[in-house]
Amino acid sequence: MSAQPNLPDLTPPVSSPARPPMNFGTRAMRVHFGYRKATNLLVGGLAILATVIVIAPLVAILIYLIYKGASSLNVAFFTRPPAPVGEQGGGMANSIFGSGVILTLASLMGIPVGIAAGVYLAEYGRGKLLGNAIRFTADVLNGVPSIVMGIAVYSLIVMQQKHFSAFAGGVALAIMMVPTVTRTTEEMLATVPHSIREAALGLGVPKWRTTISVALKTASPGIITGCMLAFARVAGETAPLLFTAFGNQFWSFKLNEPIGALPLQIYVYAISPYDEWHRLAWAGSLVLIVLIMVSVTLVRIFASRGVLKGGS
Repeated sequence: MSAQPNLPDLTPPVSSPARPPMNFGTRAMRVHFGYRKATNLLVGGLAILATVIVIAPLVAILIYLIYKGASSLNVAFFTRPPAPVGEQGGGMANSIFGSGVILTLASLMGIPVGIAAGVYLAEYGRGKLLGNAIRFTADVLNGVPSIVMGIAVYSLIVMQQKHFSAFAGGVALAIMMVPTVTRTTEEMLATVPHSIREAALGLGVPKWRTTISVALKTASPGIITGCMLAFARVAGETAPLLFTAFGNQFWSFKLNEPIGALPLQIYVYAISPYDEWHRLAWAGSLVLIVLIMVSVTLVRIFASRGVLKGGS
């Protein structure tokens, strides 16, 4: 008998009933989305809490100053010099004017020097010995106590001139402003993309012109913020002015004479035994902090609108 060929089995296989696919992917995505949402809420809440913690002391101080000093504010406070001991009334008009003079001198001397030093560090001094020395000096000066600044300027200027002066006070505060302005300018210029500089250089613009017209203009909002931080830091300093400006109970319009200043007048009134002077000291503290807040706010508003950035 001949063997029969092996024919293929054409019987269709019996398939098991189809099962619905497990939705593991959707469930994992939901869990992951819930985790991300909870993390986002937690981090957002921590950020809000940190903001409140930062703002709360300023608000508390401002409210307390308003409570203690607002009742002493009147026209005489802003128009008259201090009254003699034992007399009621008087004001701090000469001290407010003196603070304006000293802070103007300090800004005119300290801000240009600080910006120039920051430009050198960011554009020309990277990796150089002089740049490292300037950067180290700025960091050290930033941590020097203000009273040491006052003593140094007293030795260098006051003792040489044989008298206290508004100019010496401006120099002391200017030296304190330079480190903050320098380091802020350097950091802000470092954030300017190099492609912007390369585009200007590619058009044939000299490097100094590129630095001034392109890099500085781009980084100007941050630089202005640094300048205002430096201004706010020195506006309430008392120790350097004790050794330089010394204070004055009368009007003074000359830069080579002792001049009154709001922090000095507040200090003198605060340590006195007279209740009337204590009342005026609280009023002066309120005026000082409001002046700082208003000046910083105005500069930030003008900067955001482009007035200080060369915009229209």
